[in-house]
Amino acid sequence: MSILDTIVTHKRAEIAARRMAFPLSLLLLDLEAAPAARDFHAALTNRKRPAPRVIAEIKRRSPSKGVIHPGLDAARTAIVYERNGATAISVLADSRFFGGSLDDLAEVRRAVSLPVLCKEFIVDPYQIYEARAAGADAILLLASVLDPKHLRYFRELAGSLGMSALVEVHDASELQATLDSDAEIVGINNRDLRSFAIDMETTASLLPLVPTEVVVVSESGFRVPADRARMFDIGVDSILVGEGLLTAPDLATATREMCGLSLRHSTAGAY
Repeated sequence: MSILDTIVTHKRAEIAARRMAFPLSLLLLDLEAAPAARDFHAALTNRKRPAPRVIAEIKRRSPSKGVIHPGLDAARTAIVYERNGATAISVLADSRFFGGSLDDLAEVRRAVSLPVLCKEFIVDPYQIYEARAAGADAILLLASVLDPKHLRYFRELAGSLGMSALVEVHDASELQATLDSDAEIVGINNRDLRSFAIDMETTASLLPLVPTEVVVVSESGFRVPADRARMFDIGVDSILVGEGLLTAPDLATATREMCGLSLRHSTAGAY
């Protein structure tokens, strides 16, 4: 069984237990108090920010790397990201494998003015309602996990709640299924979630297959500004960066460099 299969199997059991403990009827009541969604799609195409725009990620650990940032403070990290050029924030909400939570997402959403992406292994509509109730402005959907019918259904459900959907792919067949679902934002993951191996050429090979009107996010493997420059050269709209920022000696400096901004105006937050 691959790492992804293990995660998804656990996720299905986890969500079944959460639904029993807190029924959907109660969760829907929580939606009434959720803040209005921010425009994630517009942030990724904002011409006031140099392309490719950076979605900066909050991630404590991963199955492949173990602990990434001991003692990470989600809200404080998000503030540093915002002050130093990020266009959106991604929050790993999985607890078992990544050490995150929807509480992290809610704290980040209150701390910054940027759109916030809920990065989870979504297998049930319940999770989409949970994400919106916590304040998410966008959700991640995995083409490797969901069939075309559910990709469309989950994406449209997110839209009905005011959220965008970033649909993640790793190969041509997943990309075609995603485009068939009329996705407006495609994430090309350079990491194979079944082995967690990274190949930075994945984005370059799949990008020509994406219609120009679809927003493209390249995900995983970004360590230095030169990695970002490669994505600029091939026309990617946005990149998602986590470990490359969180393991840097100075988070503020690393964020500004990855965002293509002048270090002379770097704002506080060497966290």
